Amino acid sequence: MHSQSRDHTAPTAGAARPRRLSGWTTRRWLAVCTALALTVLLGLILCGAWIFARSTAINSQLVDRSTPALIASVRMESALINQETGIRGYGMTARPEFLQPYRDGIAQQRAAERALRTLAQDDTGRRDLAEVRRRAEKWQSRIAEPVASASSPASLHTERAEEAKRLFDSVRTAMSAQQRHLEAERAAARADLLDARALRNWTFTAIAAVILGLAGSVFIGLRRGVTDHLDRLSTDIRTIAAGDFAHRVTGSGPADLRLLAADVDAMRARLADELAFRDSTQAALASQAAELRRSNAELEQFAYVASHDLQEPLRKVASFCQLLQRRYSERLDERANQYIAFAVDGANRMQGLINDLLDFSRVGRLRSEHVPVDLAEVLRRAKYSLATAIEESGTVITHDALPVLPGERGQLGMLWQNLLSNAIKFRSPDAPPRVHISARQTDGVWEFAVTDNGIGIEPEFVERVFVVFQRLHTREQYAGNGIGLALCKKIVEYHSGTITIDTTHTPGTRIVFTLPGAEDTGGN
Repeated sequence: MHSQSRDHTAPTAGAARPRRLSGWTTRRWLAVCTALALTVLLGLILCGAWIFARSTAINSQLVDRSTPALIASVRMESALINQETGIRGYGMTARPEFLQPYRDGIAQQRAAERALRTLAQDDTGRRDLAEVRRRAEKWQSRIAEPVASASSPASLHTERAEEAKRLFDSVRTAMSAQQRHLEAERAAARADLLDARALRNWTFTAIAAVILGLAGSVFIGLRRGVTDHLDRLSTDIRTIAAGDFAHRVTGSGPADLRLLAADVDAMRARLADELAFRDSTQAALASQAAELRRSNAELEQFAYVASHDLQEPLRKVASFCQLLQRRYSERLDERANQYIAFAVDGANRMQGLINDLLDFSRVGRLRSEHVPVDLAEVLRRAKYSLATAIEESGTVITHDALPVLPGERGQLGMLWQNLLSNAIKFRSPDAPPRVHISARQTDGVWEFAVTDNGIGIEPEFVERVFVVFQRLHTREQYAGNGIGLALCKKIVEYHSGTITIDTTHTPGTRIVFTLPGAEDTGGN
């Protein structure tokens, strides 16, 4: 039972590690690899520093201690030999000038001893120096000083010649032993220096190899761990960008790259759904466009019927009613004549409604290319068309400088004519009509305002006046079919503008509309 439990838990523990590693992001991989690389580099730096320090220490020992110590020992030996030569010459000749080498040798010996005392850092060097100094002092006390201070140095020198030779030979022996030790120490230091140099060269070569290997590992790791997966992702994205929206984006590599691939694939799926919806929408739009073209064709046919077939019976009704009135007027009473007048008036009003509807339906349906239109010239033509009404009502019309704008000349003329006609029609009974047209350019559009001193429009009826056949007064009060402002709105919106009524303006009415674009500014 226990073995089975271990068999079940072992794969789970082994699988946990890959799952943990698969959850690492690119940043975490880079952080861990950078930390490992820095650790290796730090170890290499410490190793190189240790090798360099060791080589420097050995070289310093050789240059600053072993070689100077050997040189100082040789100088001390030379100083002792000078002392022995001076004492021997003085003892043989009793000439005082032979004592000068002895005294100089003593000074040189002391200087060499100080140097050796400073350079002797181990027990062997200190013992050798002490032994040389002891034997030299013994020779000096037994031979050199007595001979140098004797009144008869020759007899004393002869008497102690054997002892002098024996004592100075012992000094030579001690000096030789000291120099052998110093030479051996110097040779060992040189050997250590050569070994340190060889180790340094091998170490630096290994460091260079490790750095090159580390750089290669980083390059291969980045390529296999990051760039290969990015290349695969880029290939999938280019395939999708080429138009294959059914191509799936598969993620691989670190967790963030897989998450990025999942996001891109989700975006691809959404785009594919949007494109499918767009295709279906375009198909529906195409069907609606075909239906609209069919409807427009029927509308054109209806317009033809309305302009010919419907108006012809109305003309006949009006004509025959008038013939009936003229021929049988003597036989008809006043009420019969009144009924005939009602019929003729109804037929005429019906013809007017049909013509107004035709004008309203033509706006935006019979499209023509927009050309530069001089609004001042179009306004003059509209005033000419309304000359009789203007003259009878005593209307005074003024305007600012009007621009040249792109549009359809006929429709813009109809716009001016309807706005002026409304201002004249709905005038105040107390004063002659005064109409002013202002124009100013703001934010890339032209804003026009037609202001009059007429009866005005109540705020609650502002939206209603732009609806077809919506009248605010009876026909007995004001003539017309209630289509003028609706036609103006349709013309302005066809030219990508807006039209409103300024409810803050009193007395009278102020209609404001905008038209986009400007090419030039016209005159009066």
